[in-house]
Amino acid sequence: MKTIKILGFLGLLASVLVGVGEYFLHYSPNILEHSENYEFFKFVSLHNLSLGHFFAAVGLPFYFAGYIHIYQMLRPGNETLARMVLAIGFIAFAVGGIWIGSRASIGNIVHLKGAINAVSYQNLIDHYTNNMEVLVQALRIIIALLSVVFAIAIIKGGTYYKKWMAIFNPIVILLILVFIGKMIPSVGKHMLPILMNVTHFILFILSLYQLNKKINHA
Repeated sequence: MKTIKILGFLGLLASVLVGVGEYFLHYSPNILEHSENYEFFKFVSLHNLSLGHFFAAVGLPFYFAGYIHIYQMLRPGNETLARMVLAIGFIAFAVGGIWIGSRASIGNIVHLKGAINAVSYQNLIDHYTNNMEVLVQALRIIIALLSVVFAIAIIKGGTYYKKWMAIFNPIVILLILVFIGKMIPSVGKHMLPILMNVTHFILFILSLYQLNKKINHA
């Protein structure tokens, strides 16, 4: 149980470190008004791009520990489903790691827009969109699949989670946060740039809460 708890806190640490990194990489007061063609990056300082890149790089490996925690929480119920969640989680953060590792570079390219030939600049933007931004779409599909398996594993019973935890799977938490962010732009402009990390912060908080309840009633 102690090991499971430590792994959970490492997952929580990942959501904080990568969230801070992504906030440095993406946030500016103009992010919502300049979302096309990555134009919001011109309002993010080069210092923040570098700082955000390294925060994210340091924090990302801890997400894998966090998914081992989730695997251990699900394992008593169904080993196969727990392993599926673990495997899909690892794939998700491998894909996410490739994507977030590219953000400082595309941000720097946007800063150089005035110094690059217009055709060459657009080619760089198109190349990035086709090869890196497409990973975001893939990640959403992967997280949706993970969420379905996660919920099924909990509903089948026998895990360390109460069955209500099935509702709070990553894709449902993410959609709730998107709705809140759209309804309250003053909150959304800070939260939406780091959405996946806020989602997992909530997921690991709930998971650790349920683990503590399990320990206390053991």
